[in-house]
Amino acid sequence: MKTDKLLAERNKHIPQGPFNTHPIFVEKAKGAIITDVEGKEYIDFAGGIGVNNVGHCNEEVLKAVQDQIQKYIHTCFHVVMYEPYVELAKKLNSITPGNFPKKTMFANSGAEAVENAVKVARHATGRPAIIAFEDAFHGRTLLALSLTSKMKPYKFGFSPYAPEIYRMPYAYCYRCAFSLEYPSCEIRCAYFLRDFFDTHISAEHVATLIVEPVLGEGGFVVPPKEYFNILHKICQENGIVFIADEVQTGFGRTAKMFAMEHYDVQPDIIVMAKSMAGGFPLSAITGKAELMDHPQVGGLGGTFAGNPVACRAALAALDQFGKKNLLKQAEKIGKRVLEKFKEFQEVYPVVGDVRGLGAMVGMELVVDRKTKEPATAFTKRLIELCREKGLLMVSAGTYSNIIRPLMPLVIADDHLEQGLSIIQETFHDLLSTI
Repeated sequence: MKTDKLLAERNKHIPQGPFNTHPIFVEKAKGAIITDVEGKEYIDFAGGIGVNNVGHCNEEVLKAVQDQIQKYIHTCFHVVMYEPYVELAKKLNSITPGNFPKKTMFANSGAEAVENAVKVARHATGRPAIIAFEDAFHGRTLLALSLTSKMKPYKFGFSPYAPEIYRMPYAYCYRCAFSLEYPSCEIRCAYFLRDFFDTHISAEHVATLIVEPVLGEGGFVVPPKEYFNILHKICQENGIVFIADEVQTGFGRTAKMFAMEHYDVQPDIIVMAKSMAGGFPLSAITGKAELMDHPQVGGLGGTFAGNPVACRAALAALDQFGKKNLLKQAEKIGKRVLEKFKEFQEVYPVVGDVRGLGAMVGMELVVDRKTKEPATAFTKRLIELCREKGLLMVSAGTYSNIIRPLMPLVIADDHLEQGLSIIQETFHDLLSTI
């Protein structure tokens, strides 16, 4: 089989560090369907880990890319400027939350966007410290990895980490760090930030607080409605830059263009990547103009940052949201997935919690609902058996016990239903043997 030969070549020439969730090789992909080198088709509930919101090989994205590569592929924006960079920056300044003047710069990955946002915040405030959160994921480069919470496999063996990072609990209601329940908790986890200044790091020392509107790799955890307004207000009171990491939540995943819109919060800086460019590597940092202008000329940038082909792809991808009404589609998908996952919760004791915002719906699997012991092995087996039946998924969470569907927002209704049926069948098969 071709797959076996490619796996042997992969193992011979590529180190083990770059992980592979599924032992298959893609031959082609379109919309929400992936075809492997053996000709087998799979329904894609992974979306390249949230990258393909507008679908694999979106026709409008392909046209824009084909047009651009006939003109020029790279000049480096810092040497010779080009219009797609400016046009995309203007677009993001207009669609991101915030009723204030904004400016945007580009990088290549979510981790780069995070690091540049922190650089801006530190430069503007003259302060060194960063507050991040438990169960957070912000990337794999040194500073981004240091901000990331999960130890294995991400951080293990890579110390020392970047200094001046302080971590507080996230609003993970299913596993509340304060052993409270919403709403009687009165959002203790948010107001804890004020205590944090007394017990961990003084507010005068903090440049920025960086937070995901919904935890991505951390398990699709959705905070209460009041949470971010409280955090944002405390940051404003103390001159702390509020950074929203919308790398996974952005561009329609939560049925808003950006998840912070659900909370009526206007972040000082937003970092974006993943589904922005229809599958091409591109990230963005958009923030208040006075903050973004603070670093000196030459203090920000990168050779490939804001590549013109990727910028054209992003402009085409953004056009799809209006043409195909993708935010409405995300709402529809999310409603159906949430409904189905709730049904699973009623029938299968292994389903401990179901939560979601738009099409960002998570299902947390546990060995026992009382102890909430993570069902890590069960989750892994569920994903493996679903793949055998033609469905590709990825897990999430500090204990890898959460199913996080990231299907393209253009997925056909019958493929969505087929994928959900495969999950249900696999639950039945696994639990009937226990």
